[in-house]
Amino acid sequence: MITKDNVNYIAALARLHVSEAEADRFAKDLEGILHYVEKLNKVDVSFVKPTSHVLDVENVFREDIVSPSLLNEDALRSAVDKHHGFYKVPKVIE
Repeated sequence: MITKDNVNYIAALARLHVSEAEADRFAKDLEGILHYVEKLNKVDVSFVKPTSHVLDVENVFREDIVSPSLLNEDALRSAVDKHHGFYKVPKVIE
């Protein structure tokens, strides 16, 4: 059984302020969730294959096609600031 003390303890761990009214409501809600999980635990799922996704997932591969890359001058054409063929950006790490 979930009590208000349990809710307040969990709230304290999460650094949350919970009013008395909220603690009552959360205790009832959590108790309902636990009852629902108990029902789910009684369902026989021995015939169900473990899955991580409800749909069959398979990789879709495409053939690699080599194509010419962008020229350095073209890439730097829209740069606000550049230096010796590279983008120049403000220093962000001291």
